[in-house]
Amino acid sequence: MNTLVLWIFALLICMGVILAIGNTIWESRVGRNFQVFLPWSEYQSSAVFSGFLTFWSYIIILNTVVPISLYVSVEVLRLGHSYFINWDRKMYYSQTDTAAEARTTTLNEELGQVEFIFSDKTGTLTQNIMVFSKCSINGQTYGDVYDEFDQKVEITEKTACVDFSFNPLRDRKFKFYDGSLIEAIKLEDPAVQEFFRLLALCHTVMPEEKSEGHLVYQAQSPDEGALVTAARNFGFVFRARTPETITLCEMGQAVTYQLLAILDFNNVRKRMSVIVRNPQGLIKLYSKGADTIIFDRLDPSSGDLMYTTSEHLNEFAGEGLRTLALAYKDLDEDYFEVWMKKLLFASTVIENREDQLAVLYEEIEQGLKLLGATAIEDKLQEGVPETIACLGLADIKIWVLTGDKLETAMNIGYSCNMLRDDMNEVFVISGHTLLEVQQQLRSAKEHILGLSRVSNAGDVEKTDMFAEDSVFEETIIAEYALVINGHSLAHALEPQLEHTLLDLACLCKTVICCRVTPMQKAQVVELVKRHKRAVTLAIGDGANDVSMIKTAHIGVGISGQEGMQAALASDYSFAQFRYLQRLLLVHGRWSYFRMCNFLCYFFYKNFAFTLVHFWYGFFCGFSAQTVYDQWFITLFNIVYTSLPVLAMGLFDQDVNDQNSLRYPSLYKPGQQNLLFNKRQFFMCTLQGMGTSFLLFFIPYGAFSVTVKEDGSNFSDQQAFAVTIATSLVIVASVQIGLETHYWTAVNHLFVWGSLTVYFAILFAMQSNGMFGIFPSNFPFIGTARNCLSEKSVWLVILLTTVVCVVPGLAVSFLRVDLFPTLTDKVRHLQQTTKRQGPQEQNLRRVRRTSSRRSAYAFSHQQGYGELITSGKNMRTSTMSSARSPQRTPHSSNWIENMLKRKNEVSCISDESTGAAESSSRAIQTPRPQHTD
Repeated sequence: MNTLVLWIFALLICMGVILAIGNTIWESRVGRNFQVFLPWSEYQSSAVFSGFLTFWSYIIILNTVVPISLYVSVEVLRLGHSYFINWDRKMYYSQTDTAAEARTTTLNEELGQVEFIFSDKTGTLTQNIMVFSKCSINGQTYGDVYDEFDQKVEITEKTACVDFSFNPLRDRKFKFYDGSLIEAIKLEDPAVQEFFRLLALCHTVMPEEKSEGHLVYQAQSPDEGALVTAARNFGFVFRARTPETITLCEMGQAVTYQLLAILDFNNVRKRMSVIVRNPQGLIKLYSKGADTIIFDRLDPSSGDLMYTTSEHLNEFAGEGLRTLALAYKDLDEDYFEVWMKKLLFASTVIENREDQLAVLYEEIEQGLKLLGATAIEDKLQEGVPETIACLGLADIKIWVLTGDKLETAMNIGYSCNMLRDDMNEVFVISGHTLLEVQQQLRSAKEHILGLSRVSNAGDVEKTDMFAEDSVFEETIIAEYALVINGHSLAHALEPQLEHTLLDLACLCKTVICCRVTPMQKAQVVELVKRHKRAVTLAIGDGANDVSMIKTAHIGVGISGQEGMQAALASDYSFAQFRYLQRLLLVHGRWSYFRMCNFLCYFFYKNFAFTLVHFWYGFFCGFSAQTVYDQWFITLFNIVYTSLPVLAMGLFDQDVNDQNSLRYPSLYKPGQQNLLFNKRQFFMCTLQGMGTSFLLFFIPYGAFSVTVKEDGSNFSDQQAFAVTIATSLVIVASVQIGLETHYWTAVNHLFVWGSLTVYFAILFAMQSNGMFGIFPSNFPFIGTARNCLSEKSVWLVILLTTVVCVVPGLAVSFLRVDLFPTLTDKVRHLQQTTKRQGPQEQNLRRVRRTSSRRSAYAFSHQQGYGELITSGKNMRTSTMSSARSPQRTPHSSNWIENMLKRKNEVSCISDESTGAAESSSRAIQTPRPQHTD
């Protein structure tokens, strides 16, 4: 639009030059004859100087062609469109009482032009609410439900849950469906007990027990919260911790472990361990982490169990579950004392402290004995597959950028239907060196294009067949997918490979970048912005997505389980990924459509209004005389035509929201910038010029041969001005009526109200009363009354209106009838058929079996082990210090003991961890808690 305004300035100067030259010629040839009674002043010494003065006079008169008020009107429209987003009840999430929020007013129309979406996975596509789903203990899997024929049964809402009512400290929201695990607990299986003991001890969760049995967990990550909650329900309840102890309620009995060390998690270790001394005085190391990491540190005696557990992990990963391997180790007292001295020394050094600690951690975490594995489900958000499918039909390319492991990212891709089993091929780029990545990218690109040669720079030597490959890309986009890990992406983003990466990615329907850092997310977005003239949108929910959100043209934040960092850094925010569909396909498309129609009409009416002065200049001796009354010039854009065009820009819609969602292809004109571009501006300019030409010459020709009812001629310029002004206001009102697709009460009020206000002001300002009060300001006394009382004047106005409107109307009818667009077809269908709601996408969730494993279920940041052991985040209460927990005698039937205690313990578990209490809560400043 800024470029077009500069063009308009150039046109204004050209018109001024033409009229100035005309004035110079007229003064030199004709004007000299009038010097007898219109003598030139001493300053006006020549016709050329007269033309120079005329140039600036016409610049002032014709300045209304420059749309100064356009920028104000555009901001008003953007503000209104932003409020429509905020007020949309269909984007309101009642569970968290979160409404959509437009945090900017400058990007609404760009929402209708998005071509690339960059999305995070965890918390954006998924709920980031972890649920303990399955586990493998000592080679036995738990979590599946079987019928009487030993056939696996699909778990639904109707499936009966395991009854945990025997446990007064249970989390009532926890659900598990396999009763065999409870039977193993009842039989006091040592492996099962050790499994849940590990889950209850090896973590950095902070507990709060406000009253007896009233437990609330604050977890560093939702994964840890889910695991500790599972142990809690199966009888190993994490009750309290101090810097030196961890208190559990094991099978109904209070047990205190001395906490000797926490070997914290980080991105390199990909595991976490704790070293504790149990009440019997034995020192044990419990470890959990990524399966590949734990398996490399197992004792050879666990070899057979490792292979069995590995098969179980493959099954879990095939279902898209996040997995962890669990192992333990018995430590010798003397060895541990020596190792602890080394640890204390390493923790006090200044240089290479982290490296020395890592070496010591690696030393003691060897020879582990495998216990089993856990499988946690991070469920997809509601409507994610349907939303992705709908956006794909709108020709929007979705790239997933996630910090998760490759296997997990691919499994979620299959769950979202971004990856499908019927795809021709899924290219996995996992090279470790620049040459390996280059070769993999070039091979994939060569395979897709089917070419025999690839240039040394990695760019395909396109043949004539692919010179115009838009149609070719359409055929291959639906067939291929690209998956690249973070290590390979670092090489692929090098200058010599970035073009190859971008070309290959654009040839694939789905792109997934896994194990990427926040900086790499921003680099991928910047790559597309730099080389593709396309509008980009980034959506995420956590602090690690902020750089990506800020880099894209449009940033969208999901106010979910990861806090408000992403939402505060974004341009738009809401609670669920599925609302992105409505934001783009409804609000974005409407905003773009409304803004384009507004601009087209605004330029049209400005040219039609202003260029009448240009044509009049040829008939007034280029004297810079205005056609209209000065008050009409002042009020035309402010009063007579401002509100109708604002109403159209605010409320107009080509099709309703249901059809906007039902036919995603309606979004494509915005991506191709078809509704307002230089060609459309040129057409608006021509139409405005044509209208101004007719507005001037039809009344001019009519007045030259028309007489009043009393036989006198229409010889006054004032009557001529009123006729043109009235014709202009009526034509502008009729034209905006024809441009409006969706009439509201506001549109009717503004259009008909503007016409009424025009005539009211016209008669008022040209009345005897106004002239009597302000004789010098209102010289057109009685003109409207005398002029508009003539039938011939109304015939001229009618003729002018019809001739100005009919050609454009005929062209519109012929275009819709002969060359209808998809919008025209849908609008016709909408007018003839009542739709009851958006058509549901019939998408089947693909369940698949894969040999790939899911990611380790840890947060991707340093843990809080050092903070816990320092004790800075805890304060010991008087009650807890007075009570020293002791181990009670072990019962042969712990469930009976728990049932006995149930009557004594008045506790209803509040809610343990879950994602709602995870990283967005006070884990960064852990709350005080009580030890039991």
